Amino acid sequence: MNLNDRQRKLLFAGLVVVLAAIGVYLTVAAPEHDHDKADARPSATVTAGPSAPASPPPGIHSTVDPKNFDIYRLLPFSQQDFATAADLAQRFVAAYGTYRYDEDPTAYIGRMSGLVTDDLRGQLEAGASAPGIQDQRRKEQVVAQGGASLDQVRTIENNSIIFLVTGKQQLTRNGTASSDSKQYAVTVSRDGGSLKVYAFAPADAGQAGDTG
Repeated sequence: MNLNDRQRKLLFAGLVVVLAAIGVYLTVAAPEHDHDKADARPSATVTAGPSAPASPPPGIHSTVDPKNFDIYRLLPFSQQDFATAADLAQRFVAAYGTYRYDEDPTAYIGRMSGLVTDDLRGQLEAGASAPGIQDQRRKEQVVAQGGASLDQVRTIENNSIIFLVTGKQQLTRNGTASSDSKQYAVTVSRDGGSLKVYAFAPADAGQAGDTG
């Protein structure tokens, strides 16, 4: 295309205007575009994980004040865990001493299933289902109502607490009422994320210590 001098000057001037406009656009719009992209990126959120229980216990570094002494700062179990363990030991002994001659052994074991470890449940189930025990109870029409009293703490280990618990029974045998009591050593231990009765035995027979 042949252009005269005047047309070439007009074309050049038009190109200068266009290029200037593009330069202004890039200078002003580009930062806004980058800013928009930065705003669109998801921001990283730091979420604190669950705090782990203090182990070993937090201890006491200040001077001991007898009027404000928190013994649980020296123990491997919190006050809440200690109370839970004591409740488990007491409820277990009461449930262990409660049964009827005409009751299915599975119902008897079911009352203790949430209180004990799986291993202890298996042992209790085997004992309760033994033919000799069931035959004797049916023959004498035994009905037993159990209760329990917490006597003392025998041992505190890193993963277990052994309580001395007295089991008390109100018995009816062949229509005759009587009462009985026996003291047990009951071990409550950590079982996964909870506390369960791990073992028990007559108090005078002793108990294994820590289960961990």
